[in-house]
Amino acid sequence: MSRVRLIFALHDHQPVGNFDSVFEAAYRDSYLPFLELMEQYPELPFSLHTSGPLMEWLVANRPEYVARLRAMAAAGRVEILGGGFYEPILTMIPHRDRVGQIRSYSAFLEEVLGQPIRGAWIAERVWEQHLASALVEAGIEFTVLDDFHFQRAGTAADDLFGYYLTEDEGHLLKVFPNSEPMRYLIPWQEPHASYEYLRGLAQTRPGAVVVCADDGEKFGGWPETHEHIFAKGWLRRFCDMIMGNRDWLEPTTFGAVVDSTVPLGKVYLPDCSYREMTEWVLPAGQLSAYEAAIKRSEGAEAVAPIRPFVRAGGFWRNFKNKYAETDEMYARMLELSRRLDALEEAGEADAEALDEARRELYRGQCNCPYWHGAFGGLYLPHLRNAIYKHLIACHDALDRAEGKLGPRVALDVADYNLDARLEARLENDRLVAYVRPAAGGHIYELDVRRAGVNVLATLDRRPESYHSAIATAAQAEPTSQAFDGPSNLHDRVILKQSGMDRLLVYDRSPRKALVDHFFPLDVSLDDLTCCREVERGDFASGTYLSKAHREGGRVALMMERQGLADGHLIRVHKTIAMEAGRPALEVVYMLEDLPVGQPVHFGVELNLAAMAGHAEDRFLSDPLGHRLGLLDARLDLPHSEGLDLTDEWLDLGICLRWSVPGSLWCFPIETASQSEGGFEGIYQSTAVIPHWRITADESRRWTVRLSWSLGLSRPDGEDPGDGDSRWSDRPAEHAPRVAGASAAR
Repeated sequence: MSRVRLIFALHDHQPVGNFDSVFEAAYRDSYLPFLELMEQYPELPFSLHTSGPLMEWLVANRPEYVARLRAMAAAGRVEILGGGFYEPILTMIPHRDRVGQIRSYSAFLEEVLGQPIRGAWIAERVWEQHLASALVEAGIEFTVLDDFHFQRAGTAADDLFGYYLTEDEGHLLKVFPNSEPMRYLIPWQEPHASYEYLRGLAQTRPGAVVVCADDGEKFGGWPETHEHIFAKGWLRRFCDMIMGNRDWLEPTTFGAVVDSTVPLGKVYLPDCSYREMTEWVLPAGQLSAYEAAIKRSEGAEAVAPIRPFVRAGGFWRNFKNKYAETDEMYARMLELSRRLDALEEAGEADAEALDEARRELYRGQCNCPYWHGAFGGLYLPHLRNAIYKHLIACHDALDRAEGKLGPRVALDVADYNLDARLEARLENDRLVAYVRPAAGGHIYELDVRRAGVNVLATLDRRPESYHSAIATAAQAEPTSQAFDGPSNLHDRVILKQSGMDRLLVYDRSPRKALVDHFFPLDVSLDDLTCCREVERGDFASGTYLSKAHREGGRVALMMERQGLADGHLIRVHKTIAMEAGRPALEVVYMLEDLPVGQPVHFGVELNLAAMAGHAEDRFLSDPLGHRLGLLDARLDLPHSEGLDLTDEWLDLGICLRWSVPGSLWCFPIETASQSEGGFEGIYQSTAVIPHWRITADESRRWTVRLSWSLGLSRPDGEDPGDGDSRWSDRPAEHAPRVAGASAAR
């Protein structure tokens, strides 16, 4: 019988910012037992990609694992694959950063594991043809993408058993197709199913090269897989199956195939990613329609022959359209990358600070929080916060590189969020605030530099295609159906908590800061938490005219808008001011042309993120220091002059005061999210809405001043905050209690 070559490759990954306990659990349940078992099969080589964040953790915390891996690499038993250092979507970042990330990770891996890097893993297999140039420029010889990519290019399914050349601007790269049939067999079906598939290829495709490259977490890290893979012996049976058929089945590596065979031809691959990703990027309504169409076509004889020629699904970059939060992170990252490049080109900045800025920028490009699907991390606050933490650190390092030290303040205007409109950036040595006058005059990013936190790393609640499955499952009767062994994540709906259907509410305006509302006089807290239509004005997302004012150590952005409020034409003036050396914003509202003698209900919404909702060291308190509840508390206070929010784990304190006493609403923003473990509710932020019922006098004016101080939660002589001594020392380290900790892909 003719021989078949099998390349077995794993991709092990944990994102930047994931909890140490998640790294540890994945190591214990997946990475270590896999390596231990493979050590027992010296004649079975495999390929391994370990992402940079995970490899740094292993070097620091599990050096014995790294030593064992290095020994296997030296013996030729494992082929080490490189890629972008911090697992970026390469098409999302500038060319200079693509090349820089790949080169720096190849150098790191060669130093740590002693093997020259020839091949690269493409994060989430997101491909655009120009990547060929970047990969070759970075020293990469070959990579692997899904057979789905090749089929979209018109390659027949029978021609996917080898590797191809692809080219960009004369740069040649070798590309292997990854077998979807094998990925759906392994490890969900018994090894005999893989044997039958490969045996059939040996008969019909003599000399075939078959690639099975998939997530290492499937082997012990996904729900129920550890027992299946290791305790019940699936992986040992799989390895025994290969070793028992060495007369016709040859385990090998990418490099060995490249060195011993010629390419099947040349191919140019379209913009693509793995099949499920092209589905997740679709708008929710389109994705639901797509899924329904696929379901209707199942089993239809006329559909199967044309399916390879139908370009279904979407384009990865449209995650930046689907989720404003992705676009905000992307625009911030790109701004810093351009600034770093300009400073390097000028050649006058401090080199050590530039090196630090580059490392922090690369970490801030880790892909997981930039998208959402079964494996994406956009819905996980700790992963979004990690991106901002590193981008803020990059910003600080660039300031040091330019010699910007000590108290300072600046106000600049540019198209910061890439929407063809001008935004304003107010910045001092303590805070960085981004404001969009053309969209409600909101502050959409507010960085507390010393804490490394963007307190507006919020997430809007919006429809998702899987919400219908949550609603159906939540209303269904409990089932006693048993599942024998692990299943693919698409096979069943798992609700990780009760009451999930109550989270299926959708926001009518962005969950940012200084969102201006006019409410009915009798609006209730329940109306707001349920997102009922209660808006009586057009200010929440309307366009404000703006102008900048700079004077000495103070800057101010002055905005105004004329619009409707409860049927009256009024004018709202909103000024945001910042001073050098102070971790504070002063916001002044002046309402003009109010109706005399007729009450108007005005509220200012501020959403504060970067905090877990239900933990004893994260709480709300009044100006006198009396605790009002944890951050996920619902508050409906008839009289309030301010609110303090404390997150001792993040070492973050926020102090809000308003000059005119009013009423106060607070409530948590929670989302229904999808992960590889099922569906779960996740706390995203706390909505804080001071509101006033205003009856104007003959002046037809009303004014309120909001003071907003942000600093460390513990007293610190170098960061005075607002001087409130209630902020206590941070307690001993412990793991933050946030749902959805795992985002490995």
